[in-house]
Amino acid sequence: MADFVRDVMTPGVVAVRPDASLVEAAQLMRAQDIGDVVVADGQQVVGVLTDRDITVRAVADGADPLTVSAQSVCTRDPVMVDPGERVSVAVALMREHAVRRLPVVEDGLPVGVVSLGDLAETQDPGSALAEISRAAPDQ
Repeated sequence: MADFVRDVMTPGVVAVRPDASLVEAAQLMRAQDIGDVVVADGQQVVGVLTDRDITVRAVADGADPLTVSAQSVCTRDPVMVDPGERVSVAVALMREHAVRRLPVVEDGLPVGVVSLGDLAETQDPGSALAEISRAAPDQ
């Protein structure tokens, strides 16, 4: 089993500017086959935007996704974790804050994301969540 966040995280960060439209963010998520993007102002993480945020916080309210910004519906000041933290710390943070993903930030710079799926694949590879996480995406 992996002991540290760096061993389980998905390296690299897919990010949008705070003023990016929700359409732009959603198209990037589709192209990258991911469910979230980091909202970054330069190199500073200001939020996390998920596909669910777009649906529940904007589209369900009738907002125009072409004119609504990522920053206006993202989760601001997200809980983050360092790649050198133990996996147990990431699990505790996810549990405490009821989140499924944590940006991984080193020296103030985003370097990856750790998700429940990442943790399941490495910590409980026989679990249903791990198998779902490993499955090829639908095209």
